[in-house]
Amino acid sequence: MKAVFLDRDGTINVDYGYVYKTEDLHLIDGVIESLRRLQDAGFLLIIITNQSGIGRGYFSENDAEKYNQLLIEELKKNDIIISDVYMCIHSPEKHCDCRKPSPYMINKALEKYQIDASRSYMLGDKQSDVESGLSAGVESYLIDDNHDIGYWTDVILKKYK
Repeated sequence: MKAVFLDRDGTINVDYGYVYKTEDLHLIDGVIESLRRLQDAGFLLIIITNQSGIGRGYFSENDAEKYNQLLIEELKKNDIIISDVYMCIHSPEKHCDCRKPSPYMINKALEKYQIDASRSYMLGDKQSDVESGLSAGVESYLIDDNHDIGYWTDVILKKYK
């Protein structure tokens, strides 16, 4: 098995800061096409997200779960299947084991789905996403103003032609 691990806010959906309201769900341009291409190439799609707003008391875990479910449903309408969502609910001050840049959540997914890290990737908009992937032995790419998800999808898929 191979997978693309995806940060959520700023990678799949627009990041307004502490995103949890379902009415604020807006997919980033190009995400549907990119995720479909990755999925069609045989990659599992797994979300790896820090949601410190829960630990800080800004919103509840239930709020985040509702948001995640709506996101999964929106993607499914476009025939994109998210295999799983791993979510750290702690604030940075808790110094938990799961918060990115820790590789904990990726490692859990690698084990659960018997994923080959050497054939997998992490995409995210923060350096902590990249560090998390690299620490788990997964090639990792930073989404920024010059390199969007479509750019990195092209890079990944060229490696499998």
